[in-house]
Amino acid sequence: MAQVYIVGGGIAGLAAAAFLVRDAGVPGDSIRILEQLPITGGSMDGAKAPIAEGGYVTRGGRMFEEEHYICLWNLLETIPTLDDPAISVRQEMKAFNIEHPTNAKARIILRDRSIPDASRLGLDNRARLDLTRLLALPEHVIGGRRIDDFFQPEFFDSNFWCMWRTTFAFQNWHSAIELKRYFLAFVQEFDRIHTLSGVRRSRYNQYDSIILPIQRRLETHGVTTEFGVTVDDAHFTDPACRTLASLDTSAGPIDVGPGDRVFLTLGSMTADTTYGDRDTVPELIRDKRDGSWRLWQSIARKAPDFGRPAVFCGSIPETKWESFTLTMHSPALLDRITQYTGNVPGEGALMTWKDSRWLLSIVVPAQPHFRNQDPDTFTLWGYALFGDVPGDYVDKPMDDCTGAEILDELLGHLGFDDIADHVRETTQITTVQMPYIDAQFQRRAPGDRPRVIPKGATNYAFLGQFVEIPEDVVFTVEYSVRSAMIAVYRHYGVEKKIPPMYHGMNDPRIAASALRTALG
Repeated sequence: MAQVYIVGGGIAGLAAAAFLVRDAGVPGDSIRILEQLPITGGSMDGAKAPIAEGGYVTRGGRMFEEEHYICLWNLLETIPTLDDPAISVRQEMKAFNIEHPTNAKARIILRDRSIPDASRLGLDNRARLDLTRLLALPEHVIGGRRIDDFFQPEFFDSNFWCMWRTTFAFQNWHSAIELKRYFLAFVQEFDRIHTLSGVRRSRYNQYDSIILPIQRRLETHGVTTEFGVTVDDAHFTDPACRTLASLDTSAGPIDVGPGDRVFLTLGSMTADTTYGDRDTVPELIRDKRDGSWRLWQSIARKAPDFGRPAVFCGSIPETKWESFTLTMHSPALLDRITQYTGNVPGEGALMTWKDSRWLLSIVVPAQPHFRNQDPDTFTLWGYALFGDVPGDYVDKPMDDCTGAEILDELLGHLGFDDIADHVRETTQITTVQMPYIDAQFQRRAPGDRPRVIPKGATNYAFLGQFVEIPEDVVFTVEYSVRSAMIAVYRHYGVEKKIPPMYHGMNDPRIAASALRTALG
């Protein structure tokens, strides 16, 4: 029986396995997922914190959106929830978002702790002109230029940029092409960026609500996941590298036989993640210890159309940021945030301190946020884009801070002095340093990312955030799932159509409304 090997158990690899079973008719027991971690899901995680202090942790939180996430919804429509096999994950998410609609009332907070009218985007005529110019230019003209090559300093002080960049984690030096793609993909968000009412969330964190149901579904079909297996290299039968012959893995070589297929996830935005707690600082790893980039680096030397990984993983100062999760054994902080913002947990989405030196943001999710969360605990997630400058209340860069110091910085911005000591005493803190979390936004040129299926490839495909899918936007779950759908459908001749990407600018109503908001 022909075998299918999937390298990487993140959402791209899991989606590939699901499409193989559901749409290509591949028997599940002929599919092997090779994953170096002891758990699937990649960056879509949520679990007990891997530190002595305990508590819960998510490295990040994927925000979904109704219009753009077409392939993801297609997948989740046929994945049963863990609690009721008659209800799909897609149905559960729809119901949850009706029950917990997003309507941020404190999207931006100023230095004096006032909450401004964030619907005032603050774009002047020059900014509008520059935005229009970027949208009009073709990608080959934009090339490898930075975002700040296209805008004046005033643009970067606007409410619009504060909200857009923190919603999607853009830095000023990131690829202008990627920003243009985001503007086009999420043009429908222009009218609601100040409330984030277009955001869709899962009932629990994404591991519990999405990854675990997919994993369980695959297991019922006989799909095998082999944990603790790192794939270091791939070998090919021909000089042009069009037919894959074998894999070098930490568990031994794998020969790829006639009729076999191999799907390889390239790179990792959560590679070399480290954790800290109240009293420790997570190490910033700079020497690629966990092997997540090794496969792509190895095969990229063998063929010119396999991409250039160094473009994305070669400048950690440009690709890192740090997040943190609070596990609170008292409702005091969440109750006070609710009073302050007018948003109950799960309704407010991101709160950003615009004047914060770290550009600090937090999210208060609906509780419980973890499937088996202790009933007397509450969680909160936050992150900052500027980890290498001193804070406003802690005179150290975030990258050098313990969890206790990061909590002090947050409490300083909130200004809840009367409950600050109580919050410190009743809160566990997990910090997370991620050297490559923004790697997919790096400035790039044609060919830096390989095609999902390189021209002439007979038995393999590439998956994940570092392949090239024209017009689509990286740093989204949709991108990874679409890469999996392309790989499976084209290699197996699936007759179903790959859903076309949503283009809001083709809808006169959406386009006119967005343009009025941005340019009016």
